[in-house]
Amino acid sequence: MEEEESLVVFMTVGPQLAQRCATPFYMANMAAVMEMQADVFLQIDGVLLMKRGVADDLYAKSGGKAILGFIREAKEAGVRMHCCSSALALHDMTTDDLIEECDGVVGAAHMLEAAANATTVLVY
Repeated sequence: MEEEESLVVFMTVGPQLAQRCATPFYMANMAAVMEMQADVFLQIDGVLLMKRGVADDLYAKSGGKAILGFIREAKEAGVRMHCCSSALALHDMTTDDLIEECDGVVGAAHMLEAAANATTVLVY
């Protein structure tokens, strides 16, 4: 029996480094299009991208697509996106602050288990 391919992306970068914010969602999107299970775990400053209003006017490149566009495309392809519970606390955020594309909040054990079971792990 073949192992199902899966991708886990840990994203720690946030709006302060906008040029790094598109690629993680793009890679997860591509994995989903290639019929891999794709999960993005937003940690540290990455959770700020799931805060309502933050990714709307954030661009990796001037004149390019907003980061929210990359998030939405990934979501439409089937990518699951979760925020780290500790990172939410770090930024004084609650689930009420999150955009609808976010699939919820998870803890360290969940993220480590997902990474241990993934065939590919990327860190941004």
